[in-house]
Formats: sequence, C-alpha cells, structure tokens
Amino acid sequence: MLSVEGLAAGYGAAQVLFGVDLQVREGEVVTLLGRNGMGKTTTIRAIMGLIRPWHGRVRVRGRDLTGARPHRIAQAGLGLVPEGRQVFPTLSVEENLMATASTGRGRARWDLAGVYGFLPALKQRRDNLGSQLSGGEQQMLAIGRALMTNPALLVLDEATEGLAPMIREEIWDRLARLKADGEAILVIDKNLAALARLADRYVVLEKGEVVARLDAGSDTVDPVRALEHHLHV
Repeated sequence: MLSVEGLAAGYGAAQVLFGVDLQVREGEVVTLLGRNGMGKTTTIRAIMGLIRPWHGRVRVRGRDLTGARPHRIAQAGLGLVPEGRQVFPTLSVEENLMATASTGRGRARWDLAGVYGFLPALKQRRDNLGSQLSGGEQQMLAIGRALMTNPALLVLDEATEGLAPMIREEIWDRLARLKADGEAILVIDKNLAALARLADRYVVLEKGEVVARLDAGSDTVDPVRALEHHLHV
C-alpha cells in the first residue's frame, strides 16, 4: 500500500529525517511514535508532498510518487487528517465534505450519506460553519473530509490531541470500525493504550531515525511497557 525507503527531509538547511523506512500493507494499522520534535509530522508531510524529500523514495501501490504535488498524492489514494484539523472555517460542514468528494482509489463507498451514517454528529451540524464547531467536532469533520476522498490509506497526524476524553474514545471507536472494515490506516498519536488496542505494527522515531519496530503479533507481553521503554517515558 505505502512504502517509504531511506526518506531524508528537512526545512531550510536543517535536516529532520535521516533515512526513514516505513511500510503500510493492505488493511493494516501502523502507528508512528516518538516524542515531540522527533520527526513524525515531517515524515507525514514528506509522504503527502507537503514538503519535498531530499533523498529516498515514497511509493504508493508500487508507483513512485516521491516529491509529487499533494493533490497527486491524494489522487493516488492517501487521505490526510492533518495536525490541527485545518477545516475550512467559512464553509459549512456539508460544504467542507463536498469540497474533497472523490471516487478515489479505494472502494468508492464514502459519500455524504455514508459519512453522516458513520459520524452522525456531523449530520446534526451539517449547516454550521467550520468555525462554529468544537474541537472534537472539527476533528470528526476532518476525518469525514478525508473519507470523502475514498482513500485506500487513511493518514492521521495527532488523531486525538487536545480533545476531551469522551471525544477521544469516540474517535478510537470509529478507527476500530474502519480497521474492521479493512481500511489501511497510518496514525500518529500519544495514547499508547489506545494504540495498543488498534495497531498491527509500531514504528518509533528518535531524532529523525527509526530506532524500534514492534509487531502487535509478537511475543511482547506488554506492548505499552515496551513502547514506553523505547519512548523513554
């Protein structure tokens, strides 16, 4: 689904990523972990074409899209839920959703009715502007907007950051439902317990390099403790 090989990137003269390797297979959930400033968001930005990689390769279903423009990455099947949500504040909920509507490269099952059924709070707020939503509602809208592209791979940067516990649990429940339905997901978040229930594989970054890889199917007795060890928390 997604293959990242030897990815190097940065900003100006400052290098942030040093040879990151990352793969997401069909139907699996992979989480990218690391403390603040370790390169997680930069990795996502380089994958999505928001910054140009210095070296390495980004392939989607075998197609080399290294350095492609963001709309080309989206057309190839990657749907992004960005850090900070970034909904369109002057558009209604429904206009936000329709702005990204596409048959995509996935199974073309997501339309307004599908998103409203999956995220019913959005239907209740369909005529409200993006700026009138709470943080949790904006995150739901960002997820719905990404689903409207009918992605083959859903990418979430800080899936539940800054949200109330009840909203966080609702988002984890929705992601679990997507996984059960075969959606491939790449997710960044700090909630190790929730990730341990959801993820198939864990990739840990430190100072722009992959320092650990864990498999949920391994013999690790306590994945949360193992992750805490690698994250030094």
